[in-house]
Amino acid sequence: MEQDLYRNRDFIPDFDEIIAETAARSRELAAQADIRPDVPYGPGSRERMDILLPPRLAKGAPLHVFIHGGYWRSGSKEDHWLVAAPVLAAGGIAAAITYDLMPGTRLGAIVRQVRAAVRYLVAIAPDLGADATRLTVSGHSAGAHLASYLAASGPEESVPPALPGLRGLLLVSGIYDLTDIPASFLKYEAQMTPAEASAWSPLTSRHLEGPRRIVMVGEMDTPPFHVQGQQFASLLANDDLDGEFHIEAGLNHLTIVLALGDPQSPAGLCLSDLVGS
Repeated sequence: MEQDLYRNRDFIPDFDEIIAETAARSRELAAQADIRPDVPYGPGSRERMDILLPPRLAKGAPLHVFIHGGYWRSGSKEDHWLVAAPVLAAGGIAAAITYDLMPGTRLGAIVRQVRAAVRYLVAIAPDLGADATRLTVSGHSAGAHLASYLAASGPEESVPPALPGLRGLLLVSGIYDLTDIPASFLKYEAQMTPAEASAWSPLTSRHLEGPRRIVMVGEMDTPPFHVQGQQFASLLANDDLDGEFHIEAGLNHLTIVLALGDPQSPAGLCLSDLVGS
């Protein structure tokens, strides 16, 4: 039987152990950080964000948003608090956001929720002591896909969406061509339709000038993540947009999140640099 290259569990023997370690490191960070949990950006029960503040907050601090993955049908913000560590180390304020999940919510609605969350964070930035002009965003896997639409419009969006002004995007192990997803192992879990895949594939979308975009994959990510990451970076280059492509040595689709949450790792240093620039 042919393997499904999107089913990461099949390629990471210690899949559950890494997931547990990611959550444990997030709890460890929470014990040391000033967290404002479950700040609502909309009326829905999952339209929430957790805001993490650095120990010595300086006025005009940079603002960073992290968007979790989970193939649009799972995931939690709380289990990804660890990604705030390099942000806090750079003197920034971090926000981990979450959103409604497929199949109960359609993909276009999730894109709109993520955009609404970041717009709301920009609106309250002065109250937090943050400088909204120093806004950066990162996302992992499906979260990278969603993050890309904070500086892009889908091929079927006839009216330009209201987007926040971003200084930088760090897109980690993202999915930029959704055409294979409806027939993948996610067929029954996410129930993505071919029409949704066509409407929300970054490789066929319009990307805005302005933010620096870092496209990052783990060396041990499966081929679709490498191919699509390279294609997305090439698309940015062809459009004369500010883009970079990074391969993180020795990391897979899950350990790259652990690395992202380590201020001393190359991935964590990349995040700190993006936030502090």
